[in-house]
Amino acid sequence: MRTVSAGPVPTNGPGVARRSLSILGATGSIGQSTLDLVERNREAFEIIALTAQNNVTSLAEAARRTHARLAVIGDPARYAELQTALAGTGIRAAAGPQAVIAAAAEPADCVMAAIVGAAGLEPTFEAARQGRRLALANKECLVSAGEVFMAAVADAGTELLPVDSEHSAALQALAGAAPESIERIVLTASGGPFRTWTSEQLQHATPEQALRHPNWSMGAKITVDSATLMNKGLELIEAYHLFPVSAGQLGIVIHPQSIVHCLVSYTDGSVIAQMSFPDMRTPIALALSWPQRMKAPTRRLDLAAVGSLSFEEPDAARFPALTIARDALAKGGTAPAILSAANEIAVEAFLARQIGFLDIARNVADTMEAAQAKGLVTAADTLSDVLAADAEGRRLAQSLLGRYV
Repeated sequence: MRTVSAGPVPTNGPGVARRSLSILGATGSIGQSTLDLVERNREAFEIIALTAQNNVTSLAEAARRTHARLAVIGDPARYAELQTALAGTGIRAAAGPQAVIAAAAEPADCVMAAIVGAAGLEPTFEAARQGRRLALANKECLVSAGEVFMAAVADAGTELLPVDSEHSAALQALAGAAPESIERIVLTASGGPFRTWTSEQLQHATPEQALRHPNWSMGAKITVDSATLMNKGLELIEAYHLFPVSAGQLGIVIHPQSIVHCLVSYTDGSVIAQMSFPDMRTPIALALSWPQRMKAPTRRLDLAAVGSLSFEEPDAARFPALTIARDALAKGGTAPAILSAANEIAVEAFLARQIGFLDIARNVADTMEAAQAKGLVTAADTLSDVLAADAEGRRLAQSLLGRYV
């Protein structure tokens, strides 16, 4: 892997190294799983800062439980409410987008970057610039701003550890292998709730059905992305930036059981897979404790009880998002940022019942085509370039939604 160094870390006796930790997006799915691990291992962590966008109640409760030094709410209108909730605790309160960015810059051994979507770009970039450990759960930094983000990581000497289960699995299966020994990295996908549905059935899929993921408990946006397989397309782009392989060396296989998370093939014919039951606390625990391992209350794998593991090729006809994402990766520059932005708009529209399930991929594809025609697919040399492309992608995607009514 290009991005991980396993240098010495301060220890606090036996077990996991003691670390100071900030959690950006503490009230979301990843943030809550991180807090669960922290509170089970209180001696190992000191909480510096917690942030959330709107959920004052959960943020204040978490800050109180963990004795955080700072709690930040992204919505400035909720500042007084947060102050009241933290009155008498000695915990500092702050509010607004700039305060979230400032929280990312607070001195801490590790920052968990778990803000979903493009809203997490600037805070996560700020965390990367600190030159410490960054546990990365925000996809957009690598999807929308991969080249720029990885340059920032390299410039600061930041230790980057992926939190996606598939990329965490790849990290473990690679185990410091020489790049020339790697033939292929294959990420697995459950296939989501619609894996066996026909195209006709998919036309009538509802948000409620899309949100019933068979294996994983995740936020709404990523759950819909799993249903369209866009999530795997985004993960391919992430893997391209994380690992020393070409786009042609990256693959996807459908694995309904979600036990195997990644397979790495080597030039000697060996294939190494990482396996665990689907629980995000497993990759989170690794990111927090690397190069050690910490205890996690996850279900233990019993292959005899599982009985069998199956694999199949993804169906590009029914799930075109994978192809759209690969095309964006091939174009490079601002194309992945526009892809990600359009997908966010399309998923929001689907969840709001403004468009159908199959219209998600149609909207993204149409947005990409329109962006290309307008000359918006250009080089992305700075974060400002990425943010501008994101804004244009959203505007275009929004303008095209009327096509699908």
